[in-house]
Amino acid sequence: MIQRIKKFFARYQNLSGNVFALSVVSLLNDTSSEIIYPLLPAFLALTLGASPFAIGLIEGFAESVAAFLKLFSGYLSDKFDSRKFPVFFGYSLSSIVRPLLAFVTSWQQVLFVRLTDRVGKGIRGAPRDAILAASVPPEKRGLAFGFNRAADHLGAVFGPVCASVLLYFLASNPEQPSANDYSRVFLFASVPVVFGLFIIAFFVKEEKKPVEELPNGKIKLSLNEFDGNFKRFLVVIALFTLSNSTDAFLLLRAEQAGVSVALLPLLWMALHFSKVVFSLIGGDLSDRFGRKTMIFAGWIVYALVYAGFAFVNAEWQIWALFIIYGVYFGLTEGVEKAFVADLVDSNEKRGTAFGFYNLAFSITVFPASLIFGAIWTQFGATPAFLISASISLCAAISLLMIKSKQDFIKKAEH
Repeated sequence: MIQRIKKFFARYQNLSGNVFALSVVSLLNDTSSEIIYPLLPAFLALTLGASPFAIGLIEGFAESVAAFLKLFSGYLSDKFDSRKFPVFFGYSLSSIVRPLLAFVTSWQQVLFVRLTDRVGKGIRGAPRDAILAASVPPEKRGLAFGFNRAADHLGAVFGPVCASVLLYFLASNPEQPSANDYSRVFLFASVPVVFGLFIIAFFVKEEKKPVEELPNGKIKLSLNEFDGNFKRFLVVIALFTLSNSTDAFLLLRAEQAGVSVALLPLLWMALHFSKVVFSLIGGDLSDRFGRKTMIFAGWIVYALVYAGFAFVNAEWQIWALFIIYGVYFGLTEGVEKAFVADLVDSNEKRGTAFGFYNLAFSITVFPASLIFGAIWTQFGATPAFLISASISLCAAISLLMIKSKQDFIKKAEH
């Protein structure tokens, strides 16, 4: 057993310096972000009086804008052969705006802060993924993206622990924090990501092409640059995302099922610890058994988990579902990005490809959260979760139409 574990981790030793550096940055940034995120739904609902619809509006709109911006940041990073600068700028913007949550007095102000934070994510996302894809050979892309996502989620393990510790020492009543208690915690949020900026500046390396090899405007912001298989994958991603509303609703559901506000950060930590483990496993398995197989399995897990949330009525069930929910992320997050890199062979167009991948996500992520919040407000949580589970099942079936590299290899063999 020990030998198998050593062999498993040995596969990660030869990943490039860029993969390790960007993964540490992801860890630090998510530590910063996740000090805030698990507390935000309770802060919005209990302190600012926001409805489930308002929470869906905030998170859905912010994530949609972020994903939409990745289209242009990815395209421009291809066009000007510059990916490190937008990565640095995107992280910088997030580090500046997050502490402003300490001073908000309405959910509309939270919307502005979250939107600006997600703009930073939109600027850095596609160029960062393009750097990762170019830093490893194709047979290790699953490992690279899985490792990056695992580091990101490890930060989400540390963040809630920090939030719980800060609440314990700063709040007069950790079970029912006041607005001032939340503000003190939010002020700490930018500290980890500042260290990440130094790592980007000094440890992330970008290979610059000679002037004569630059694209000179040949890179176009058009889907016509890509084949039909990639376009079909974008449609399927958009369909699945329609089922994928903000996780803030899961935290709200947990609070309704009896999980105290003080324990919400720890519940969030448990979810991300599950994500860490299964991101490492999922990325490795996708290199061996195929990206499409892992994504399909992950979407089925997602449907089952959301069906479970529809009928949850005990605290222990919440904890079990959150841990199983991490399996979905491990099988899909990094694997989907590796799949995009597989579908688009040209490194010169890969930033644009990641941009379109995130555009497909952005088209439906906002209505997903908005519709989910509206259904919850009007009819209750159970119908909202069941509808999302049904849509994700449809997307999983539709995924089978997409041809992966393994499909082409099998066809050639026959």
